[in-house]
Amino acid sequence: MNYTWLILVLVIVAYFFWSRKRGSGVSQISSATLQERLKSDASSLEIVDVREPSEFKSGHIAKARNIPLGTLDRMLAEIPKDKDVVFVCRSGARSSMAARKAQKGGLKAIYNLTGGMSSWSGPVKK
Repeated sequence: MNYTWLILVLVIVAYFFWSRKRGSGVSQISSATLQERLKSDASSLEIVDVREPSEFKSGHIAKARNIPLGTLDRMLAEIPKDKDVVFVCRSGARSSMAARKAQKGGLKAIYNLTGGMSSWSGPVKK
């Protein structure tokens, strides 16, 4: 009997559970949901755009503040712990890394904008 397939399936299942556990505590938020939250309860949100300043200046969510990913570790203490924090980048990859850093730094209500600014259909400030 060939156990290669069984081992391969077990490895894939183990990786799936490991990768989900690794990102626990960081929720995804869609562009539409974030727009609704901004309309209904903007004061409870802190939006952190982790792109470089030149990217941020080319267009960002109006309420967002720019804290580039490379500076996040030293700026983490400036992010309010009593608000839901939404991390944003161009595609969602850097903001996902930022969200995990924030989680390790003690923030609790953390969101990653799914698809980043590439998926944002709301108003943009330049």
